[in-house]
Amino acid sequence: MNLENIKLHQLRSLTAAAQCGNFSEAALLLNVSQSAVSHAIAALETELGVVLFARGRHGATLTPVGERIVTHAQDILRSIDNVGKEAVATRSLQGGQVRIAAFRSAATHLLPKVMVQFQKAFPAIAVILRDFQHCVQIEAALRSGQIDLGLTLLPTAPEFETWELLRDEYVVLLPPDWTIAHDPITWDHLATYPLILPTENDCCRAIINNYYARLRRSLSPTYEVREDSTILGMVEQGLGFTIMSRLAAEPISPRIQIRTLPDPLERVIGVAVLADAQHPPAVYAFLNQLQQMGRSDNVAQLPLRSVS
Repeated sequence: MNLENIKLHQLRSLTAAAQCGNFSEAALLLNVSQSAVSHAIAALETELGVVLFARGRHGATLTPVGERIVTHAQDILRSIDNVGKEAVATRSLQGGQVRIAAFRSAATHLLPKVMVQFQKAFPAIAVILRDFQHCVQIEAALRSGQIDLGLTLLPTAPEFETWELLRDEYVVLLPPDWTIAHDPITWDHLATYPLILPTENDCCRAIINNYYARLRRSLSPTYEVREDSTILGMVEQGLGFTIMSRLAAEPISPRIQIRTLPDPLERVIGVAVLADAQHPPAVYAFLNQLQQMGRSDNVAQLPLRSVS
């Protein structure tokens, strides 16, 4: 007995004949010939090595083993129908899932609002969110198929298709009790104060390193700290100043002074998908929601403030 030889049309003939009580009515139900039903059931009996129906003048009656087997056949056909329904639901935005990854500040400040709007529009689609510390991890997850789309910093590797969402300005964050008369602040004044920055393996630190290199200025932080929240706490306590993107700095204590950099710096936040991958409609629907957010929100426009 080789169960892989069993065909779906044989199981459908079995269940239809069991329902109708004879092969001719089963053939009408399935829209096939009576001989096709008879042949399908005979082939199934041969493969299983058992008699499923007792044939007689008054039709076909299930044998005891036939009664047990038809129950399993009905379960199999229901499962096949469910497979089709799942596929149809996903294609028609009535089901499925979207797997998203983002770095911390994007996951904290950008995605929740978009997720709420998306789930109102498509309540049957599950949204799965993963947060990563580094953008290289997001790109690796896209390559491996672990996620469908990622919020990352642009530009990315050429294998990704990307859309810009917003530009996030870098600012100078100063302790509450520092009095700096110059506005805008100058590099000469900043050079006299302790600088607090992320550690070297942080993607935002790489942006600041490149920024200083472009300006041909030396970079010698007094403190190097991994967590943004710790850096902000140190600034608020007067241990030094920092350079940080507005989004990463949120929520900023009202006591911390915010100043513009002497030379502007920003990071470009975008969404990326694998360019050659085939994505379900749910992914494109979420991309559309993200792009609407990028057009309507001006996340980085927070007021500058200083403490006098």
